[in-house]
Amino acid sequence: MARTLFVFTLLLTLAAAGVFAIDPGLDLRVARLFFNNGFIGASAGARAARSFFYVLPLVVGAGVILARWLGPGRLPARFVPSGASILFLALSMAIGPGLVVNLGLKDHWHRPRPVQVREFGGPWEFRPFWARDGECRTNCSFVSGEASSAFWLVAPASLAPPPFRGLAVAAALGAGVGASLLRMAFGGHFLSDVVFAALFTLLLLQIIHALIQAGLRRDPSRL
Repeated sequence: MARTLFVFTLLLTLAAAGVFAIDPGLDLRVARLFFNNGFIGASAGARAARSFFYVLPLVVGAGVILARWLGPGRLPARFVPSGASILFLALSMAIGPGLVVNLGLKDHWHRPRPVQVREFGGPWEFRPFWARDGECRTNCSFVSGEASSAFWLVAPASLAPPPFRGLAVAAALGAGVGASLLRMAFGGHFLSDVVFAALFTLLLLQIIHALIQAGLRRDPSRL
C-alpha cells in the first residue's frame, strides 16, 4: 500500500510537470481568476485566515509533543505518539518545508511572484516553473513555503488512531488546499507553485517515513 501510494504521488508529480511544461500560460490564466484591479486576497479576513494556516502546523506539532510528554499515564495509549513518530514529524518538517522548500528552492529558484510580473502590474517578466533565470533574488515564488507547511499536516494526521485517521488526513489535505488558495488570492504564488509544494512535500513525507520504518525493522531498540 505504501509503495502504491508513493508511485501514485510520483506519477501525479510527473503529470503536473508535463501539464505546466506544455501549457505554461495556465499559471497566468488561473492567476487572473484572483485578480480584479489587484489581487483579491487583500482583506482583513484573508489576512486572518493566512495567519491561522501559518501557525496551525506549529500548534499541531506542539500538541503532538505535549501528548508524548503526558504519556500513557494521562492519556489513552493510542493517543500517545512513539519516539519514532516524533522523529518522523521533526525530520519531515525540517527537511520538507524547511530545507528543501525554504532554504533550497525559494532562495535559489528565481521565479517572480504573480504580483511581481508585468501581467499583473509588476515590473518583471513572467517565468514558467522550470526557469531559474527570473529577476527575483530571494524568497521567490517557486515553490510555496506556506502551502508546503500546510500539506505537512498530513504527517501528524497519518499518525492519528485508525478510527480518526481518514478524517484527520482529509482535514490536513483541506488545510493544504485552503492555504494554497489564499496564497494565490494574495498574488503570492502561481498554481504550479502550490501544486508542486504539495506534491514535493507529500513525496518527502513518504520517503522519510519509509526510511524510519526500515531503520526500526533493522534495530527496533533505537526508539
